[in-house]
Amino acid sequence: MTDISINTLTIRVPLTLKRHGGRKLVIVPDGDGVPIRPNSSPDNTLLKALARAHRWRRMLEQGKVQSMAELAEAEKINPSYLSRIYRLTLLAPDIVETILDGRQPRTVQLADLIADIPDEWERQREMFKG
Repeated sequence: MTDISINTLTIRVPLTLKRHGGRKLVIVPDGDGVPIRPNSSPDNTLLKALARAHRWRRMLEQGKVQSMAELAEAEKINPSYLSRIYRLTLLAPDIVETILDGRQPRTVQLADLIADIPDEWERQREMFKG
């Protein structure tokens, strides 16, 4: 009869549990220490907000509405909310592309983006990295 010894190996992986869209996500740091979306899954909330912001911009540019106040009334939404979402039209093109591709850091949420978007694209990129 042979004597079998069992060794135990413990592996620790830093991770965070976070709610996102009603689901729990496991967020693990990548090589840069910035959590990213595996499988490039776009955030539907961010996509919808970007689409709305650009649609509203076109409505204003094409003269379908004359002001933000008129636009808010036409859309039946709070003017303050409209203004915050509308500011997404000021995002740097590479940030918009990253969001459309679903490559944004998981830590980036709509509430964070609309809270305080800097005008300068370089500052936006710094904020976007986390």
